[in-house]
Amino acid sequence: MSADVVIAGGGPNGLMLACELRLAGVRPVVLERLPARTTENRANGLVGQVVRMLDRRGLHERLSGDPEPPRPAPHFMFGALPLDLTALDDNPLYTLPVPQLRIEEVLERRAAELGVEIRRGHEVVGLSQDDASVTVEISGPAGAYRLRARYLVGADGGHSVTRKLSGIGFPGVTRDDTVSRTAHVTVPAELVDPGTGGLDVPGYGVVPPFTHHRTERGLFAYAPFPARPALVTTLEWEPSVEQAPMTLDELRGSVRRVLGVDLPLDPPAGAGPHLMRRLAGGNTRLADRYREGRVLLAGDAAHVHSAIGGPGLNLGLQDTVNLGWKLAAEIHGWGPPGLLDSYESERRPVAQRVVMHTQAQAALIAPGAEVTALRELFAELLGDGDAVRRVVDLMAGGDIRYATGPGDTHPLTGRWAPDLVLDLPSGPVRLAELTRGARPLLLDLTDDASLAKELPGWADRVDAVAARPRRPAAGTTADSGTTADVGSGRPAHRSPAALLLRPDCYVAWATDSARPGSGEREALRAALARWFGAAA
Repeated sequence: MSADVVIAGGGPNGLMLACELRLAGVRPVVLERLPARTTENRANGLVGQVVRMLDRRGLHERLSGDPEPPRPAPHFMFGALPLDLTALDDNPLYTLPVPQLRIEEVLERRAAELGVEIRRGHEVVGLSQDDASVTVEISGPAGAYRLRARYLVGADGGHSVTRKLSGIGFPGVTRDDTVSRTAHVTVPAELVDPGTGGLDVPGYGVVPPFTHHRTERGLFAYAPFPARPALVTTLEWEPSVEQAPMTLDELRGSVRRVLGVDLPLDPPAGAGPHLMRRLAGGNTRLADRYREGRVLLAGDAAHVHSAIGGPGLNLGLQDTVNLGWKLAAEIHGWGPPGLLDSYESERRPVAQRVVMHTQAQAALIAPGAEVTALRELFAELLGDGDAVRRVVDLMAGGDIRYATGPGDTHPLTGRWAPDLVLDLPSGPVRLAELTRGARPLLLDLTDDASLAKELPGWADRVDAVAARPRRPAAGTTADSGTTADVGSGRPAHRSPAALLLRPDCYVAWATDSARPGSGEREALRAALARWFGAAA
């Protein structure tokens, strides 16, 4: 074999998958069509569970420059309706306002540290496969060549060549009635509202920053990112669009139509690259399957949708973290039957829910008196804390619960592992610091720390850590000793006494018993076999 896994696409999703595979001892080769990283910024940050996922790989500090753990966002938006998250006991919605260019830079540097081979200027042009391998035909700077690998993963975007060559369908809908315009700009300093940091637009009023502001004529957003030029975005519903390159005058005209007044906009200061982009229409599509033999899809190659609410990288990067360890298990030979197929059965339903909520948000920002009435009703519903919880869980991915073994009813199994701070002999440690190696982890907080005795047959693939909880999990109160379950409408439960974590930090088994009995130990062994194969 030329490689264990060939990854088509060197954007954030392809690079993250390469890092996960390399951590698991697999040799990936990344093929990227572009000869160098693009200077066009496609996204302005991360929203949702992915922020904590990156923290659990040691990447949050690299991206944010902040050594402190991620903190949940106090406010957000759904369909341009404000969400107050300050009252949520266990707020699952985290944000990280870092441009995609920086995300790609950090992930590429991390991949290089891990020894990942990245070939720029190399493009997949054909493929064939048999029962044992896939042969990838490639066009590179020195001409055509082939690579033979155990698997090929298409992380090559919405226009994925990998998906097309493998014959995977991409059904969905295309809209051609919207035009969005975005540009880096300079606004007069006297228009910046000192109270909110938003814009005090003459003749209109204050527009808060980092929010979608809907009018009957369209959508307006102002984003004054630190140490970067401010971004202004508009969205309008119109049947046609100019074909010439976008100009600042065009954006000024769009703002005038949306807000009904003029807003002074000047070119951005400082060195670029600066964004000046017009996008007409949009697609909502979901691959009809994520796997065809030895070819798999991840990220935008598997799903495209509206960018409203910022779900794209939350969905795509978590695809790769789910897929990476399962591919590695297959390649190393210990993957149990059906493990690799669980990638699709777990992640495709998540993509379906992202498609659902982005389409719902698109409906809520559309023009028309009927939509305005719908927004008034929806705003009333969002005055209820349980409704806010459901919406925020949906947007963040906090409502995800993967299927577990039969009869496993612990409220944490199948869910994202809670954030814990633990006492080890060496001192306090966050759970996020124990998961950076991307290995399965048995976290033993029981009285006698004896659960490691169940691991001899899995010690080559599962780590064990015995510790004491330093403080309750996120969402707990020290006097009650309970933690709110992730998601809406679920009861609180005791802090766990032991957890078995998959490499993607979802819980494979849990117990609240400080002295697990024979039945609980048998359930632990069953979970080990279910997810990490037969004992050696």
